[in-house]
Amino acid sequence: MSTVTARIARIVILLIILALVAGQTIASTVGGQQRTLEELKAEAQARADRNGYPLEGLRPDDVREALSRLKSLDRDEWAASWSLLGDRYMTKAQGELASSPGQADKDFVHAWLYYNFGRWPAPNSPGKQKAYEKSLEAYLAHGRLLDPPLQVVRIPFEGNEITGYVQMPKDSKQAPIVIVIPGLDRRKEDLAERFRALLDHGVGYLALDAPGAGQSPIKAAPGAERMLSRAVDYVFERPDVDKSHVVVYGASYGGYWSTVLAVTEKNRLCAVVSQSPAVHEFFQRAETMAIAANREYLFDYLPAHLFMFGVTTVDQLADVHEKMSLKTQGLLERPMAPMLVIGGALDTQVPISDTELLLNSGQTPKEAWINPQGGHMGRDAKGWPDSRIFERITLPWILRAVAVKAE
Repeated sequence: MSTVTARIARIVILLIILALVAGQTIASTVGGQQRTLEELKAEAQARADRNGYPLEGLRPDDVREALSRLKSLDRDEWAASWSLLGDRYMTKAQGELASSPGQADKDFVHAWLYYNFGRWPAPNSPGKQKAYEKSLEAYLAHGRLLDPPLQVVRIPFEGNEITGYVQMPKDSKQAPIVIVIPGLDRRKEDLAERFRALLDHGVGYLALDAPGAGQSPIKAAPGAERMLSRAVDYVFERPDVDKSHVVVYGASYGGYWSTVLAVTEKNRLCAVVSQSPAVHEFFQRAETMAIAANREYLFDYLPAHLFMFGVTTVDQLADVHEKMSLKTQGLLERPMAPMLVIGGALDTQVPISDTELLLNSGQTPKEAWINPQGGHMGRDAKGWPDSRIFERITLPWILRAVAVKAE
């Protein structure tokens, strides 16, 4: 091969890699190799059949239909196929609204679920962005039918605003509240659905998007916790909140932010839950460079990270990741709010060594629930899905933390 030919070949390879990372193609990797379309379809259907992440609540037959329409790994084609289902349920719900609001509410939820999966894991193409906008419309239609209705709050922040959802228990002058922060691909809508169960126990919630995700006004970066501290300020400004019982919950990247707040907001928080939090090893350059080869994530793991941090290359991501380490920042040795740490020993996304480092560091004793057969978030495909971990572990611990007896 001539020098010129070799140089052209290298350029072509580089362009292909850049297109996969930043372009319109879903990058779903198995062992470092992109999943074929058929492999992605099979894996997504298998997860839907067992109601597994990230397809919880999606009907298997609907999933089969949407997947059957896909002819490529194009992101806009992905969004369009799921949005067809969302449109169907949205139209159905709007027709039922006057005569059968209960059924309409269920169909608004299904519309949101399909639009939301159309933008998953990140709205990094025009079609996915449109699907995300439709998901918000469907979710707010659902929220208006809730009792009490979902309250959309807009908190002023650095010339912009933080958008969140609040529900507080009815007939309560002051109630405990949990600030909930999702991770890389979940949004405040997902966690609002789960944490609504707190209302039955006299506890409210404020659901936010993580920095760099959803409607967040800033991208993820060292210091982005200032956005979340402003949300804590807002909670303390509300007359219906019991200021002595404010809890923060974070999942995955949200668990990173909740751990930061356990230090920086120690005096205002009565408890913190961090589920599979990145702490130190996750942020090391070698770990970041290997992100694209993760087997546990369904697809687009690296592009979702690039979107959250507002960078375009894995090298740029590695540079900012190194500054995120809680050990490097000196936060692990400082006093923290009482904390529950949840994780899975077989987690391939956030090393279990990060959980061990957090538990074994600092001045504050912590509680832990670790699933020896669990992957990311402690979940597994058999006995411990996300819903069961919430119902059996997270919810009871939070209720104890705010001195509410679980029924």
